[in-house]
Amino acid sequence: MNRTVITVVGKDKVGITAKVCTYLAENNINILDISQTIVQGFFNMMMIVDAAEAPKEFDQIIEELDQIGSQIGVRIRAQHEDIFDKMHRI
Repeated sequence: MNRTVITVVGKDKVGITAKVCTYLAENNINILDISQTIVQGFFNMMMIVDAAEAPKEFDQIIEELDQIGSQIGVRIRAQHEDIFDKMHRI
């Protein structure tokens, strides 16, 4: 398993979840867990995904998610789970 943490943050608008999830499905990336909230018009989503079966390299996935984020006006970040854990360890 190649677990990855994806975060999406920005002003709320229609289609954010659909756009991100469509990209993941098209690239054979399985969503393991997902949480999203909207606070006073700001959208926040965190996903744990398995990219083990993705046909693309991780760097290309990061770049394409960044492009999608730019197109829809949000910031999308993707990090391997182990790096995310180390960065957020107290």
